[in-house]
Amino acid sequence: MADPLTGPVEVVGAGLLGTSIGLACREAGLEVILSDVSAHHVRTASGLGAGRPTGADEHPQLVVVAVPPDDLGSEVVAALGRTDAVVTDVGSIKGEPTRVVAELAPEAAARYVGGHPMAGSERSGPLAASAALFDGRPWAVTPGQESDPTAVTLVEQLARTCGAVPVRMSPEEHDQAVARTSHLPHLLAVLVAGRLAEAPADHLALSGQGVRDVTRIAGGDPALWQQIVALNADALHDLLVEVRLELDVLQRAVASGDRDVVGELLARGVAGTRAIPGKHGGPVSPTRPVYVSVPDHPGELARLFADAGASGINIEDIHIDHDPGRPVGLVELVVAEGSAGHLHDALESRGWQTHR
Repeated sequence: MADPLTGPVEVVGAGLLGTSIGLACREAGLEVILSDVSAHHVRTASGLGAGRPTGADEHPQLVVVAVPPDDLGSEVVAALGRTDAVVTDVGSIKGEPTRVVAELAPEAAARYVGGHPMAGSERSGPLAASAALFDGRPWAVTPGQESDPTAVTLVEQLARTCGAVPVRMSPEEHDQAVARTSHLPHLLAVLVAGRLAEAPADHLALSGQGVRDVTRIAGGDPALWQQIVALNADALHDLLVEVRLELDVLQRAVASGDRDVVGELLARGVAGTRAIPGKHGGPVSPTRPVYVSVPDHPGELARLFADAGASGINIEDIHIDHDPGRPVGLVELVVAEGSAGHLHDALESRGWQTHR
């Protein structure tokens, strides 16, 4: 049976993910040791309560490497070499560090288990960190062929300690999966956002929630994403070829006015959105939006949420679209399909202007 996770946990890299892991582990009562090439990051993360700076003679039970993708393999190998601890990481690419460990530290490969929490933010650095960042999120655990089963179990315990749900898969499966669900969507969002960079101001004045939804993730750090794209090039290339072929089909259909082909592609998009797992990873349940006009001043959202809560209806999701012409926001409350009418009537009775 594997030993329980009792610490110390050493976190190498006190950025968003590393500091968030430190905060979550400290909340669980574990000792956390922090290091980073930036002394400022270590001071900030320590001040937030994520752990203490590393000392001269440390003996961690688990080392978590949370550094940029280009440095991941070398830092994992370094951690394996200077400790006898189990080593994991939180990088978004798993094939490359697994290959580097097999090549440069084969004698220690049993102690390395890759990891990747599927959580993050467009913001970076320790000040963006939160102990709740991983709550309910999937955390890929990607053992290599040489990984010791007790090491795998320890890394899964880390994921649970941070509030995440461990999902075990091979490094190769992981890289193919994130290429499809994370890296490709990011690149396509970048291309769409790029069409806006030099758009006329009167065009941009018509921006609504749709364009914000599509382009939100394009605001990520370009330097980080350059590394991710380069290190997962094979899996991404195949998907980009598929998208390019479909884009050619769409372009021809638009040019020729072929509504049937456009309709087929639109229907495939709907099918894709329905294939995404629903809340808590279960099947997607039918939902319906209720739109509420909300004045843009302090306290109005709190009042809306209180009134929605008083209706006894669970809010499944929420979106806010601001009206550029007046100080009003349109709040979309997404609820179970059968509850939309009840919520609409309940809010109308409390003076809200709503529609479905």
